[in-house]
Amino acid sequence: MIGLLGAGHCLGMCGGIAAAITLGMPGQQQQRRFPFLLCYNLGRLVSYAAAGALIGGAVAGMASLSGLSTTLLYLRLLAALMMILLALYLGQWWQGVTKIEAVGQILWRRIAPLAQSMLPLKSPISAFPFGLLWGWLPCGLVYSTLSWAAVAGNAVSGAGVMLAFGLGTLPAMILVGTMAERLKLWLSNQIFKKTSAVLLLVYGIHTGYIAITQFS
Repeated sequence: MIGLLGAGHCLGMCGGIAAAITLGMPGQQQQRRFPFLLCYNLGRLVSYAAAGALIGGAVAGMASLSGLSTTLLYLRLLAALMMILLALYLGQWWQGVTKIEAVGQILWRRIAPLAQSMLPLKSPISAFPFGLLWGWLPCGLVYSTLSWAAVAGNAVSGAGVMLAFGLGTLPAMILVGTMAERLKLWLSNQIFKKTSAVLLLVYGIHTGYIAITQFS
């Protein structure tokens, strides 16, 4: 749901990248862009799943070794807070979640030149490693979802959280260059955005309330 509701943000962040994939293709090959977009997005989803597995496994391992079950409760509160901040962002009430993207800039500065050197893509297969690299693009939406992967309980569940998020973004990213503009208008509809934000806000508050009650 987060991936689908935040797809408008994804189009803004990655839509240009996805469109650039086919820029170097000869005119007669433009109809073959779907395999390129599919492989690019598969690579992106693999990176999301890998990040979810890493953080989910690491947090679960630390909690198990320390024997501090309250650690996971604090992290669940953090995840609830991130959900609330994400809801405020999607509802256009507060844009602070974008500041979290600065956290990933250190890593991204090392990855970006390598990713850019791969353009133009020569084949759909070459779009897969390109997607793997661009999957680490700093994104507040991704980081918010990673906070949920952190409290998933294990590496497999953490990967599942991020994979589900990536699948939610897939329709908008696959439709780049065809129906993307129409979809972006729908996702940008104020009623849709406010309703989506309220749903996420309620879910974040509910999750936070459950975590707080477990302290007592």
